[in-house]
Amino acid sequence: MDPILAGLIGIASLFLLLGLRMPVAFAMMTVGFFGYWALEGLRSAGGVLLTESYSAVANYNLIVVPMFVLLGNIASVSGFSRGLYDAAFAWVGAFRGGLASASVLGCAVFAAVSGSSVATAVTLGKVALPEMKRLGYSNSLSTGSIAAGGTLGFLIPPSTGFVLYAILTEESIGRLFMAGVVPGLLLTALFMAAIWIVSYRDPKAGPRGTPVPMREKLSHLAEAAPLLGVILISIGGIYLGVFTPVEASGIGAALVIVLALVRRRLSFDNFKEAVRSTLSTSAMLYTIVIGANVLNPFFAITRIPATLGEGLGALDLGMYGTLAVIILAYVLLGMFMDGLSMLVITIPVFFPVITALGFDPIWFGVIAVIVIEMGMITPPVGLNVFVVRGVAGDVPLATVFRGIWPFLIAMIIALLLIIAFPGIALFLPNSMFG
Repeated sequence: MDPILAGLIGIASLFLLLGLRMPVAFAMMTVGFFGYWALEGLRSAGGVLLTESYSAVANYNLIVVPMFVLLGNIASVSGFSRGLYDAAFAWVGAFRGGLASASVLGCAVFAAVSGSSVATAVTLGKVALPEMKRLGYSNSLSTGSIAAGGTLGFLIPPSTGFVLYAILTEESIGRLFMAGVVPGLLLTALFMAAIWIVSYRDPKAGPRGTPVPMREKLSHLAEAAPLLGVILISIGGIYLGVFTPVEASGIGAALVIVLALVRRRLSFDNFKEAVRSTLSTSAMLYTIVIGANVLNPFFAITRIPATLGEGLGALDLGMYGTLAVIILAYVLLGMFMDGLSMLVITIPVFFPVITALGFDPIWFGVIAVIVIEMGMITPPVGLNVFVVRGVAGDVPLATVFRGIWPFLIAMIIALLLIIAFPGIALFLPNSMFG
């Protein structure tokens, strides 16, 4: 069989299996194994399945996933997330849409703990949505701010998206983590600006909160300080070169457990719940990595990535024209696929094209993650929208989708700024690593 034809059949089969609701990891393993079998024989396919599965789970860098996920889960079950939200509301609640802005700030800080967009949306949604409903916020603004704020978990380090991108492309996890810091802060600021504009145009959508005295602000900040300290130690330690991302994940998890025990916020049942959730999330990501490692050798021998690169080059669109086509492809795929699935399927295809054009691979990692974030809140399959809809309970799905449009515009602005000024993403990693 012609390798390119086999590759096209493999891609069609992959989307068919995904459409039939087969988990993405097993869909990739199935297509990769049988595709390699068709081209190279059963013995070679079996060898790829065994060796690639082992090399995937034996990757030392993957330890950052369970450690940072455990850190976030312990912080959640111990009630630290409530302290983050209360501190954010105390400082920005008196502004227009202050409660929604506090939710976005809380999402940004919790994202720096958990590394998961879904966990961020669920945790802050349970805390913030009842408060916004009580104060009369519009359902579209309240749910939209949580859905959009949750996507920050995919960008602000420790991001599972960056970990997966690093493994697929063999780039530095540390550089990617640092590259996500400034864009994450930029996107947080743009989300808050979007909330202010919506609240300015319709004051009833996001009423001002009651001003909080400075003493109370400092009290709430002191309550949130221990968890903020863990974040600074973990991310700051990576930046200063004191420890690696893997070491930072272990240190951060250990510190938050000690904090929870010292404050008597961690019961044995809560600890079991946190560990169980960590195992579930980590197993899911490990399985996806195994599936990607089995699928990628099949794609390599079909020459699909190289052929696609030659095809894009033949269009003579130039660097940024080709980049625009790739971003458009991500946007379209994001309407139907979840973020991690899209990342593992597209990076082996697009990454060689991007590097051949001369774009910085770390910079492109940030671009890809932001576009994938957009897919998390775009119809018809916006994962974060469905998550927030589940937490909100009685809010129609159409209302949640209507509330995300100002935040999508903010994401587009952030994307254009990072494309126009790559230093936004590259300043920190370049100053750290040279």
